[in-house]
Amino acid sequence: MTYSGAVRVGGPADVHELTDLMISKVAVGQMNNNAYLLRCRATGEQLLIDAATEAATLLRLIGADGIASVVTTHRHGDHWQALDEVVAATGARTLAGRYDAEGIPVPTDVLVDDGDTVRVGEIALTARHLTGHTPGSIALVYDDPHGAPHLFTGDCLFPGGVGNTRQDPAAFASLLHDVETKLFAPLPDETWVYPGHGHDTTLGAERPHLAEWRARGW
Repeated sequence: MTYSGAVRVGGPADVHELTDLMISKVAVGQMNNNAYLLRCRATGEQLLIDAATEAATLLRLIGADGIASVVTTHRHGDHWQALDEVVAATGARTLAGRYDAEGIPVPTDVLVDDGDTVRVGEIALTARHLTGHTPGSIALVYDDPHGAPHLFTGDCLFPGGVGNTRQDPAAFASLLHDVETKLFAPLPDETWVYPGHGHDTTLGAERPHLAEWRARGW
């Protein structure tokens, strides 16, 4: 079936099958958090993005093959409630942005900086540090050699706008600047966006609205 990215809490995962990578999206918890399981098709190695909550759901998604690592996109508690239990069950190493790791109660094994490479099997993801929603949020870019890029944005970019900056004009300006310069500027319209909550989008669907977002201030 064609991937849509439309998932619901308690429902099945939706699987985006790429040539070299499988992306499974599941919704968990009262805040409708998205968690993403990435599987390298060549090696079978797996990586989880955001062990948000419902550890049992995430562990069923992971399956018997386990995971090599868990990336936490940012420090907010709804994105790491299941991290301790998932790590205990799988032995996975933990990764987070350098400037958010101190706000995550599970120790971070690998501090991630802007431009760092995060690997799952033979797949390379590029980290982008985005400041504003939190000090150290990270997005991950998979530049698919067979098609359009794929972008995991945590809570920094959604359909309809950037993430919540709590009516702080400086934080909003910082986040919009980083999203524009590090995501919209280098990546094409076809880039598929996987956010931390809700439905997916593309950069092309959102790009025409950047000036509108800037004008409204959120």
